[in-house]
Order: sequence, then structure tokens, then C-alpha cells
Amino acid sequence: MKRVLPSDAAVTYMGRIDRSAPDAPVFYWPYSLFQFRFTGEILQLTLKNYSVDPLHGNGLRLGIELDGRESVLTLSPENGAEQTLTVTAAGEGTHSVRIWKREDCMHSFTLCGIAVGDRETVSPLPLPALKLEAFGDSVTSGSWVELCSHVGQPDEPDYTAKYDNARYSFAALTADLLSAQLHLTAQGGIALLDGSGYFENGAVGMETAYDKLCYQPAAGPLTPWDFSRYVPDYVIFAVGQNDQRVGGRENTRPDAAAQERWIAAYCRILTDLMQKYPAAQFILTLTVLMHEEIWESLVDAVCVRMASDRVHRLRFTRSGRATPGHPRIPEQCEMAYELTRFIQRLRG
Repeated sequence: MKRVLPSDAAVTYMGRIDRSAPDAPVFYWPYSLFQFRFTGEILQLTLKNYSVDPLHGNGLRLGIELDGRESVLTLSPENGAEQTLTVTAAGEGTHSVRIWKREDCMHSFTLCGIAVGDRETVSPLPLPALKLEAFGDSVTSGSWVELCSHVGQPDEPDYTAKYDNARYSFAALTADLLSAQLHLTAQGGIALLDGSGYFENGAVGMETAYDKLCYQPAAGPLTPWDFSRYVPDYVIFAVGQNDQRVGGRENTRPDAAAQERWIAAYCRILTDLMQKYPAAQFILTLTVLMHEEIWESLVDAVCVRMASDRVHRLRFTRSGRATPGHPRIPEQCEMAYELTRFIQRLRG
């Protein structure tokens, strides 16, 4: 087999990926991916997987689309061990392949190498010109989306990563409908403010994670993201679902002072992003997962306070009312169609 380095110009990347070591890129965020074309029938991928969550870390899988057909690559449960995954294509012609991270920070992985047949070649699979970014929580990161037997129903009692697939989050589906790139800056359980939500038992909120590359303390030191590496045209900000959990207490209704802190922090993040992305349009929303109306009202208040023609408010038709469990693929599609139409109107 002929080795292809991860730094080869034929390999295209999408997402917040640590490429400080060009031949050992590290993938943290959901739906971060690499893609290329190759000739021949056999492709080998060598990587190291690192489980952050020992309870749910076994049985993790990468998503793969080979010549338009989607399947999975199962990762070894041996933490940090180098493993080689073999992909078999149909026929000797040119094939296109895309490999992505299905889950959020439950694990990270390092791409160590690619190999094709001795006489085969690799070539770039270009990314679209239009660029999106979506900040959000488990709905935006595609948690539970493949549990399609439970549309409109609660989740199963015990969490399992096998139902997660960021590829079918409403943000990723919208990117497909618009033929756009996507950075999926989303994490299950995260809330806006540090000290609230479920991610890291509330220790890390979006106010800490939004500008990070590595954002999971168990995965290593938190590292800053270089915003110059990707400047989106449209930014979706869908945070607020988990914010009712404060200091480990569930169903906390914010008083006037807490509401002001939340609005001020949201506006502070938006202001920073607007400076980093000076031409981007921002869309503020929540999702169809059930939540109290107070959070919709607070997002309304953020939009009013920002008072910018670059900041827009989208309420999905069934926002906060559709399902007590995570949205499955049909409900994610519902949101994607509405978001796509909204962005198309903004584009004119």
C-alpha cells in the first residue's frame, strides 16, 4: 500500500480541527470531517481514538459516505491505540469518500495516515463556497437522531451513542440543502453560561466553549480557536435548551437578575462573533425539543437588544412543542427545511 500523509493537499478538511501537527490532525467537534477522491478498490485509514466518557465510550463509530452510500466505521475500544480501518470500494474507478465524527466530545480521534494501492492516486474533493456555522447543544449536534422508532416520544432510559449522528442534525441537513460547508460548534448538554446545563456537570458553558478548539477538559488543555481559519456567511445560534439547570438544580426559572445576566452574556458572545465575522448574518433560534416559553422570550430580548440588521430571529413552527425527547431524523428535517427557507429569504 502507498501511504498518503494527512497533510497532503488532496485531503480536504471541514470543521474545527487541530492541525497544529499537520500529519496528526485531531478531531474534537461533531461533524468535523475529511474527504478526498481515490482510485482503486482498497482504502486504509489509520487513527487513534480517545474516549473521554468511559461509561459510553465503547462502540463509538465514525460516519462514512463512499460513492454516495453511507455506513459506519467501528472504532476500537482500546483507548489511544493505533488502529487501521479498511474500506472496500466497488470497482477500480475513481471513488469519493467522506469520513466524519458522528458524536460530540464523548471522544476525540487523531488521523495518523491514509493508504491506497501502490499504483493508485488520491485527489481533492472540493468543499462548497457558501459557509455556515451552527452553535448549539445536543439537538444541533445530532444526539439520538437515529432512534426513529421514537419520533415524538421520550428518549430511551439509558443513553447509547449508537443513535447519535451529527450528519442528520438540522444544521448539517440545512448545509446539504444549501450546498454549503458547515462548522458544527455544538455540544450535548451545554448551556449558555458556565455553571449551568449538563455538559461537564455544568462547569463549561458556551461562553467558555464558543471560541475554543479543544473545549473538553478531559480531552486536554482548553485551546483557543483561530477564527481567521473559517469565516462563515451565516451563523445559527441555538442555545437555551439546557439553561434551566443551574448549579445542579433542575427546572430553575430565572429571576429578573438571572435573566439580565443571561441576555448580557448572549449579547457579549454575539458581539464578539460579529466582530470576528464582519459580513456574516446571525440567526437566533431554539429547537422543537420541548422547553418553557421563558427561553423563547429571552432569545427575543437578545435580538431586540442587539438591534442589528445582521441579527435575525427564527422561531420554528413547532419550537418548544414537538417532542419531549430529542428530535429524530424526521423532526430534524422539519427544522432544516424551515431554516433553509429562512436563509434563502435572507440571501434574496
